[in-house]
Amino acid sequence: MPGVPILLKVNFLSLFFSSMEDIVMRQVFGLLSACVLAVTAGNAWACGGCGSPCGGGCSEPCCAQATSDCGCGAATSDCGCGSAASDCGGGCGSATSDCGATTVMKTVMTPTYVTEMRTVTSTEYTNETREREYTVMKRVPRTEEKTSTYTVMVPTTQTKTVEYTVMKQVPETRTQEYTVMVPYTEAVEQNYTVMKQVSEEKTSDYTVMVPTTEEKTQEYTVMTPTYEDKTETYTVSVPVYEDQEQTYTVQVPHTEQVEATRTVTKRVPVTTMKTVTVNSGHWETQMVEVAAGGGCGSAAGGCGGCGGCGDCGGCTKTVCQRVWVGGCETKEVPCTTYQCVTEEVPYTYSVTKCSTEERTRTVKVCKMTTEERTRTFKVCKMVPETKTRTYTVTKCVPETRTRTYTVTKCVPTTETRTVNVTKCKPETRTREYTVMTCVPEKMSKEVNYCVMVPEEKTRTYTVTSYDCVPETKTQTYTVCVPHTVTKEVPVQVCKMVASQVEVAVGGCGASTSGCGGCGSSAPAPCGCN
Repeated sequence: MPGVPILLKVNFLSLFFSSMEDIVMRQVFGLLSACVLAVTAGNAWACGGCGSPCGGGCSEPCCAQATSDCGCGAATSDCGCGSAASDCGGGCGSATSDCGATTVMKTVMTPTYVTEMRTVTSTEYTNETREREYTVMKRVPRTEEKTSTYTVMVPTTQTKTVEYTVMKQVPETRTQEYTVMVPYTEAVEQNYTVMKQVSEEKTSDYTVMVPTTEEKTQEYTVMTPTYEDKTETYTVSVPVYEDQEQTYTVQVPHTEQVEATRTVTKRVPVTTMKTVTVNSGHWETQMVEVAAGGGCGSAAGGCGGCGGCGDCGGCTKTVCQRVWVGGCETKEVPCTTYQCVTEEVPYTYSVTKCSTEERTRTVKVCKMTTEERTRTFKVCKMVPETKTRTYTVTKCVPETRTRTYTVTKCVPTTETRTVNVTKCKPETRTREYTVMTCVPEKMSKEVNYCVMVPEEKTRTYTVTSYDCVPETKTQTYTVCVPHTVTKEVPVQVCKMVASQVEVAVGGCGASTSGCGGCGSSAPAPCGCN
């Protein structure tokens, strides 16, 4: 049937729908495919197609139906029959002059977009202010005295025996072979030059300094020490101790409660409107005319013939095509952000302060008293004294003398002599030598060492501790609460609207028509549409 491919294509497109709107569109396309199938099947049966009852010949009932359904002017002139009562085997007889082109009204389904209001359910968020209580731990100071025991390491000298290793030298005798150059004597004659001494006597004058002794007298001064007693008065500072009252200042510690403020940062929600771009694209269904797959003579073609049409033109068919129409839409949406707000919060803390306090105490004061004393001491004075002394002076007097001396001269003389020459030859010998080997030997000695012995002591100190006291506070915060809202939104729906269109239909003998007219080997059907 010609409507089956269209139905399959429409059903294939309906598989892509997933949302609520797509389900509605799927139902519309189901109804549309049923309407197209009914119209196509009706035209195929009424217009004398290959499967119609009128395809085998033009009987009297067929021509009567053709008069009413096929749009022919008269059964005897327009259905390709010679007469209604004569042979309807497809011959034209004299009717070839009566088959002309006519127009018929055809119902066409046109897709039209209609805006409908649909009720949809959406989730919206509303800002709701709530309060919650939270517990804050407040620190409360508390002063108390504690006694602690601490350990002091006291040094103690102890004695222990330490073993140590000493490397002791032990002599060891070893044998070694060595090579010695042994000298030997060999007699060799040798010529040599000898300097012989020749003596000669000579006379010469010389001067000699002869020492002479002479007595002289000299006066000199000597400083003689003389001691003398003297009396002297001197002053001495004598220390005197006395008791005296003294006032001094002491810093006494005490605890005070001080109120102060501290900065606390809180997160406060701030709602602002934000402009966002939303993809508002949607799918649209359009009716598109496409070329038929078969051509003339095909069972799936739109010409309705059974073959042998000659030069039949291309046929088209109308199908539904789903097209995505893109678009962007700008919306204002609320956006909640949290900002940090600084706040000054008062609190109380303990401070240890020192106050000045005057106290009195008795101290010993040392004062220096002046006292005069007398002392006797010896004074040494140097007195000059003249003395006389005799001393001997030695003087040298020059004196000329004569002397006779012998001079020895060396005269070279060549002589021959036999000389023993010492030569060396190698000789291997053996000797023993002593090597000192170090052997470890363990020894012990007593060593004094210091050991730290722990000793426990006790001390008292003041500790300020803080007790954590729970405090309940109330905080206001904003929560986005979801709720379901039902609202109507406009939706574009594609509906098929029927309209009447005039279509020209060719007569007998026309090569472009789908009718089996005169000259055709096929029996003439009852119309082409």
